[in-house]
Amino acid sequence: MKKLIRFGVSLDHHLLDAFDLHIKKRKYTNRSEALRDLIRDNLVEQEWDGNRETVGTITFVYDHHVRDLTGKLTDIQHDYHGQILSGMHVHLDHDHCLEVLVVKGKGSEIKKVADALVSVKGVKHGKLTMTTTGKGLV
Repeated sequence: MKKLIRFGVSLDHHLLDAFDLHIKKRKYTNRSEALRDLIRDNLVEQEWDGNRETVGTITFVYDHHVRDLTGKLTDIQHDYHGQILSGMHVHLDHDHCLEVLVVKGKGSEIKKVADALVSVKGVKHGKLTMTTTGKGLV
C-alpha cells in the first residue's frame, strides 16, 4: 500500500461549509477523498496546458439540415484523423444529431480539433472534456 501523509488545512468556515455540501452532493465518504479528486483534477488540467499526450472527448450537437454542415464536419474530422480515435453518431430527433469523438494527442492539438468543430456555423453546442492517459498520475 502507498504511504499516506496526513496534513492540516486551514479554511474559512464558509468555504468549509460549501466544501462539505459539495462532499455530500457528490457522495464522498470523507473530505480526504474529495480533496484528492480536486488535486487530481488540477494535475490533469495542467497536462492539457503542456505538450504531454492527453485524451478526451469532443461532444457536439448540430442540425443536420443546415446546408453543407455534415460535409464540413466530416472534412474537419478527416483533417485531424491522427488525433481522432473513435466517434459515435446519434440521431436525437428528426433534425438534430449528437456526435461524440474520442481524441488523443498533445493538449494543444486536441484543443485545435475541438475549436475547429465547435466553431462551425450550425453547431448548436459543443464541449471538450479533458481527462488523462493516466500515465504519471497518482
